[in-house]
Amino acid sequence: MENRTIGVVMNGVTGRMGHRQHLVRSILAIREQGGVELADGSRVQLQPLLVGRNADKLSELADRYGLKDWTTDVNGAIADDDYSIYFDAQLTNVREAALRKAMETGRDIYTEKPTAESVEAALDLARLAKSTGVKNGVVHDKLFLPGFRKLRRLIDGGFFGEILSVRGEFGYWVFEGDWQAAQRPSWNYRAEDGGGIVTDMFCHWNYLLEDLFGTIDSVNSLAVTHIPTRWDEKGAEYTATADDAAYAIFEIGKTVVQFNSSWAVRVNRDELVELQVDGTKGSAVAGLHRCKVQPRELTPKPVWNPDLVETTPFRDQWHEIPDNEAFDNGFKVQWEQFIRHVVDGEPNPYDLLSGARGVRLAEAGLQSSAEGRRIELPELSL
Repeated sequence: MENRTIGVVMNGVTGRMGHRQHLVRSILAIREQGGVELADGSRVQLQPLLVGRNADKLSELADRYGLKDWTTDVNGAIADDDYSIYFDAQLTNVREAALRKAMETGRDIYTEKPTAESVEAALDLARLAKSTGVKNGVVHDKLFLPGFRKLRRLIDGGFFGEILSVRGEFGYWVFEGDWQAAQRPSWNYRAEDGGGIVTDMFCHWNYLLEDLFGTIDSVNSLAVTHIPTRWDEKGAEYTATADDAAYAIFEIGKTVVQFNSSWAVRVNRDELVELQVDGTKGSAVAGLHRCKVQPRELTPKPVWNPDLVETTPFRDQWHEIPDNEAFDNGFKVQWEQFIRHVVDGEPNPYDLLSGARGVRLAEAGLQSSAEGRRIELPELSL
């Protein structure tokens, strides 16, 4: 069997996510293991071309990882026939034009999200992919994390019976930046630069909830800016113009989903994101890595009595789901899935239309907050 090499333009690898998750833990890890294994047993090796705006950073990354190919000329990289896949991890406000250029050049594309700044622009990208016939994918990394894969297994096995409700909690305290450096970039808190937790996280919640429980029918949300003043990377004070927390209710058929997202909350849970799923036959709490359950048969009988100090060890009454398999990095797993989609034609539901649904949920979430009402979400189509 003859192995082959595919060139991948990687735009935005000097950023935190592009560097750590996509370059190091995905592409370089795939190269180290000898490529992506295909259905016939052959392998596809990946050759990255690093692209960005800062030549010094690109040169340093290339030297650090022993890569020879980098450039600040994104148009030249897209036009290079040695690289048939274009990957984008740039800021959202410059992503759409690059994706459009790549598809018009005939490149298969794989991209971070949000795919565009508006749902109409995101749908236009999906329509362009359909008209050009290029393979396309959007990063849906959280679907491949151990905790949510265990949760998926429970759902598929009928553990919950009828799923009644879901409660999601995400977030942590992001330092303001005055006396301790913030652990997120300052643009995240400027609406004019594409910042905001709704824009950032609702795209994730859309594909996660959609894959686990079904299509989201409506959203009712409140987006707020709890911390109005922050300090940027250079220590300069600035006004936060984007939301840093959102409190939402999503309806999925008869299932009610309450989801809190916040960069202004101190963590009192096992993981930074958790879902509690309650059903008629059992409940589960799933995070990025762990998943624990309480079936109907083992559900205790709490009794409300505010006159007594509660001594029941509620957390100890849940049972851990074992790994039962070795879980690889979620970003890497999806990269491998996308490469098999490109080469073998393996089905890929995580496409630009799926990405557009994520953008639509974020847009509807902001609209709901601004207008103080529930927003219904009709089916999106091309």
